[in-house]
Amino acid sequence: MRRRNLLVVALMSVTLLSLELVWTRLFSAEFFYTYAFLTLSLAVLGLGIGALALRLFPSLYLERNVGVFLAIAGGFALLGPPTVFRLGLDFSSLFTSLAMIGRFVLTLVLLGAPFFFGGVALAMLFKHDHENIHRLYAADLIGAGIGVLLAIVLMNQIGTPAAVFWVAFPILFASFISARWWFKIFPVVLVAALVMMAGRADGLLEAPREEHAPVVYKHWDAMAKVKMYCYGEGYRVLNVDNVAHFSVIPFDGDWGTVDEELGEEGWDIDVRYLIDRFDSCTFLSLGSGGGSDVFQALQHGATEIHAVEVNPHINRMMLEGDPSGYLDNDSCVVDSTGRLITCDEVFGFLYKDPRVKVVSEDARTYVRRHKNKFDIIFSLSSNTWAALGSGSFALAESYLFTTEAFMDYWEALTDDGFLSMEHQVYMPRLVAELLDALDRLGVDNPTDHFAVYNLPTLRRNLLLLSKTPLTDEVRQRAYLAMSQKRYDFIYPLYPAPDSVSTNIINQIVTGGWESAADSAAVNLSPCTDDRPFVAQMGMWKNLERDRLKKVNTYAEFYGFPLSKIIIYSILAVVVVLMIPLMLLPYVLPGRNLRAGAWLYFFVVGIAFMAVEVILIQKYALFIGASVYSIATVLLTLLVASGIGSRLADRVGARAAFLGIIVWLLLEVSVLGPVTGVLVGMPMLARAVIAAALVFPLGFFMGIPFPMGARRVGDLVDWGFAVNGAASVLGATAIVLVAFAYGFTVALLVAAGLYLIAGVLLSIKANW
Repeated sequence: MRRRNLLVVALMSVTLLSLELVWTRLFSAEFFYTYAFLTLSLAVLGLGIGALALRLFPSLYLERNVGVFLAIAGGFALLGPPTVFRLGLDFSSLFTSLAMIGRFVLTLVLLGAPFFFGGVALAMLFKHDHENIHRLYAADLIGAGIGVLLAIVLMNQIGTPAAVFWVAFPILFASFISARWWFKIFPVVLVAALVMMAGRADGLLEAPREEHAPVVYKHWDAMAKVKMYCYGEGYRVLNVDNVAHFSVIPFDGDWGTVDEELGEEGWDIDVRYLIDRFDSCTFLSLGSGGGSDVFQALQHGATEIHAVEVNPHINRMMLEGDPSGYLDNDSCVVDSTGRLITCDEVFGFLYKDPRVKVVSEDARTYVRRHKNKFDIIFSLSSNTWAALGSGSFALAESYLFTTEAFMDYWEALTDDGFLSMEHQVYMPRLVAELLDALDRLGVDNPTDHFAVYNLPTLRRNLLLLSKTPLTDEVRQRAYLAMSQKRYDFIYPLYPAPDSVSTNIINQIVTGGWESAADSAAVNLSPCTDDRPFVAQMGMWKNLERDRLKKVNTYAEFYGFPLSKIIIYSILAVVVVLMIPLMLLPYVLPGRNLRAGAWLYFFVVGIAFMAVEVILIQKYALFIGASVYSIATVLLTLLVASGIGSRLADRVGARAAFLGIIVWLLLEVSVLGPVTGVLVGMPMLARAVIAAALVFPLGFFMGIPFPMGARRVGDLVDWGFAVNGAASVLGATAIVLVAFAYGFTVALLVAAGLYLIAGVLLSIKANW
């Protein structure tokens, strides 16, 4: 075997995995994360189709063509995304407009092409040197692991738009070293095009949209796309991924001016009464964003403020003001008199106040490390509506809103502490979870400890939880609202006056969530850390033809089953189109895989991706839900699998499958409590521990594919095609299992699949 082939395989895998990650980040911000999930899950099917093409068209099988296919893959990697942004995709019309369906199919062709031609090249190299498949597959997996690091480093260092183009460089370099001398000019030309396109990336990779105000700053890294709007007179709004908004309130350091401007009305959700109840108030902001929570806490005299924000760049902006000129004062728009508002006045350096502790971490993970610490925990529209990302396959969820989260909040509060949590859409589900949490904690008379309010002008609900039973005085005065005759702005949903006693919150509290489930427009079932899909609120009963005509991006939050429709659409494509395609060689002349071998590759493909997707989401609770937890788990799993593949010829089949199944059983029974005990350790230590726990499982998971591949010999191209198609099926089907039954059941299903694969491998007649 030529070592050059190992390098070529590794380089193309670096690009293909990097494409999944950077495209997930790109399209989740520009098209919303559920549509990114749909688009990229289907595009990745190109890998299996490419491998199948080699089986169906033997004339492609010329090793000297590898460089050609890689150059074509690199070319589509460069041209695909900017072309997609010029197609005018409108996902809200996807289910009813033939024209939009046509544009979407073209999008899949463009984005699937790099995977298709990469799949042809990979299958060709696997087939050509099938006797060394364990080495080649190891290079494939380790290259993919390097791709995880490359994608994150590039997005953080040069920005996501430029990274979209630069991740194509490894596959173009692979094309150059594997192509015949006369063809080498083509990858060189494509690299030159890459450099030019990367320089114009911001303009090439942005969906047209009408902005609400002038955008004076943009930053786009592996965590999020951050924009700053200027509304004049120094008022700024931070926007994350074109979805979430945070106010950045101008402040010149004069608290008297602030008090005068706010007047008696105060903040929309004003907690001065709650802060004043403590001689020395320790205040925690869950998702501090642009600092308005911190601003209010400082204004009202909190003595210790923990500003916890998962996005480190936002914290850096709030801490440093204008350290590197990212806000040009010429664009920091002018006030009504024409005076320039400087950046110092915009930010006010609130976070430099000695009372403020700035924390760049997942808020839930931070809370779990503190017991009996905070007098007030404050959450204002905390959301995680971005791609969580195992490549293209994970839907985003937040551990901030589960039953166990409320248990952690309760334990983090001081004996007289309060939790104030506002949300636009989740409140019915949150109340159901809170009741469950207080019941688990053994709290006497749990309904005496909380109140729920409606803020109709803001279209939000507000939860107040108290460690001690609430008095009528606290309920009335908690937000300085009802006592000031602003009943039109805020009024109670629980305890509810007779005029609103039929509201769904009151029904859930008085009769349980099941009593309100049939009449509710959204899913009310409580979410747990094992099933944290709080944003999945859609139900099949709301699937109506009229609502399909214009599917709003946020339809899921109002009961329309958008995510389930998307997942079933992906499954339908795999089952109706891909599986028949993968069976097509059976009707053609030539040697064929035996049925048991075909099924083996299919089952292994489903199982591998099922484990990958679930582990990424599961360990996000331990490490912290961010791109860095994803990197830790995905990198470890891929590199460990690569090492396992390299040593596959030294490990027995029984040991390999037994190792996978035993470790998955440990994962669902023992390792969860272990990580729960270790959650108080620093983030780096938690990442190292997570890697240590994932590594043995990854090692054994790298063995089954090369074991089967060595038995089928030069039919490995077909086995690789089946495995690739099954990977997409597994990654999406397991999400449905997790939606319905949770991560534990999903991992047990994966263990069962590996058991089936082990049995199939042991039956000699299959091979």
